[in-house]
Amino acid sequence: MTIGDPMVSEKLDQVPGILRELGIDLWLLFARESATLHDPSFDLVVGSNVTWPSAFLLTSRGDRIAIVGSLDQANLRAHGHYAEIIGYVGGVSDDLRRTIQRLDPRRIAVNYSLDDTMADGLTHGMFLLLARALEGTPYAARLEPAQAILTALRGRKSPGERARIAEACRITCDIYDAITPRLRPGLTEKQVAAMILEEMRRYPGLEPAWEPEHCPAAFTGPESAGAHTGPTDRPIEPGHILNTDFGVRKDGYVSDLQRTWYFLRPGERKAPEAVERGFRTIVEAVHKAAAALRPGVKGVEIDAIARGHIVAQGYPEYPHALGHQVGRSAHDGAGLLCPRWERYGTLPDLPVEAGQVYTIEPRLPVEGHGIATVEEIVAVDPDGAQWLSRPQTELYLVP
Repeated sequence: MTIGDPMVSEKLDQVPGILRELGIDLWLLFARESATLHDPSFDLVVGSNVTWPSAFLLTSRGDRIAIVGSLDQANLRAHGHYAEIIGYVGGVSDDLRRTIQRLDPRRIAVNYSLDDTMADGLTHGMFLLLARALEGTPYAARLEPAQAILTALRGRKSPGERARIAEACRITCDIYDAITPRLRPGLTEKQVAAMILEEMRRYPGLEPAWEPEHCPAAFTGPESAGAHTGPTDRPIEPGHILNTDFGVRKDGYVSDLQRTWYFLRPGERKAPEAVERGFRTIVEAVHKAAAALRPGVKGVEIDAIARGHIVAQGYPEYPHALGHQVGRSAHDGAGLLCPRWERYGTLPDLPVEAGQVYTIEPRLPVEGHGIATVEEIVAVDPDGAQWLSRPQTELYLVP
């Protein structure tokens, strides 16, 4: 009986075709103590952790070979993802060298990248160990980065992966709907976050999508610390905009959604025009970007649509990418919807592909009130984008 994750099986099935498409013969993952120094690729195509230096070899012909310390063999066998498992006692080098010589690859991809965090799992020490193991063979000179493999593999979500992301989005939207009637002025950011977590705990097996220190994040008013910051004791006042940034992890896949509320002042029946206009501009930017998102366009082009619309309405540029990919992680690596800034390297010019799942999350300041933003999640189909979240199109009003 195997205990393997079916999503790992789905991703492994994709690998040979991607390698053939790229002309790469062998993809080599090389790691040790992976629970501590974790290569994100293990979540996709290994599905377990290892203790001693271990190699996982995936070929364009469909070979799946694991070379692991002997005490890791039983665990790998129980997961059932690798047909050939070679165990060693003294060291990995001899078996690794013999196996690579048997496969005789012309191109060998390993997990390092200048631009893509999720493709940069090979530590420098393990790279040096790999070079030492291959010293004196022609294969040491055939190593190249695996970024292109992971761009395709992480981005092209299988049907099972897409279904799990959609379910995480559905639950997150339901949690937001559940807390809205409970909001009122005087609550602190921490109390709002606690409400969200209380609702999350009603669903068995859910976890926050990222570090619990700021999942959820909640920020209120014009003086808030803003995104990627944990909630504080700052109270919500009438006239404030409140934003939350929150996602859940369900069955190994995550959501990442933001929502915006306005807290009415005494006598107000609707938000001030400045708040409505800011929120409306955000929603328009999100929907313009989603309408243009399709295979073949570059991420920088989609970002420019939303960024240009916001600037044209008289607001400053948002200081981040328009959107990132979502999957096993909230920031799932590979292509971005982003400007050509140094911090994004080559990622803005990667073409959008069918199967990818992106957030769309612009923001803008509304003077005296706070930040207007929403964050939605869409999947890219061959003919365009499909919503996986239920888009917020109206400002939530709290009396």
